[in-house]
Amino acid sequence: MSTLREIEDTTRLLADNRELLKLRVEDLHIKIEELKRAHMKGIKEAAADTASTRIVLEQMISDSRHLFQKPKSLIFSGIRVGLKKGAGAVIFDDEALVIKRIKKIFNPADHETYIKTTEKVRKKPLEELDAATLKRLGVTLEGNGEVVLIKAVDSDVDKIVNAMLKEASGDPDEMEEAA
Repeated sequence: MSTLREIEDTTRLLADNRELLKLRVEDLHIKIEELKRAHMKGIKEAAADTASTRIVLEQMISDSRHLFQKPKSLIFSGIRVGLKKGAGAVIFDDEALVIKRIKKIFNPADHETYIKTTEKVRKKPLEELDAATLKRLGVTLEGNGEVVLIKAVDSDVDKIVNAMLKEASGDPDEMEEAA
């Protein structure tokens, strides 16, 4: 069993470790921003050049469709160019109207082929129910007793720090909550 003094000392050590981690994360973000500023102009120029060259190439291929009859595509410099069959797309303005028409035209057994229906239990409202009702539903409530509390009460950077700590701990439940 620990004394309150030992808990206070260990809490101070945790706070110091978190502060060091926070400073290192902030330093990383500063360096990332500096690197972005240093390289962004070149990246934007390369992206613009790539986009404009792609537009020119698309127009060249479109104007020269006769070159891509057999085979429909060729590979030059590791890039496949040519023609392909378009995928097409299903388009409608009013989803509710389409659903209504599907229900009218098709047999009820076929509805699930064309209409997606999703049912999912909402956990938050269940937390408000009494124990007897939860038992009737076959639901149990876990972790509603006292649990250990260790939570920093400071800045936005702590969200990043907390996510990193949860990832480092390897606890899958905690990592899910962080995501």
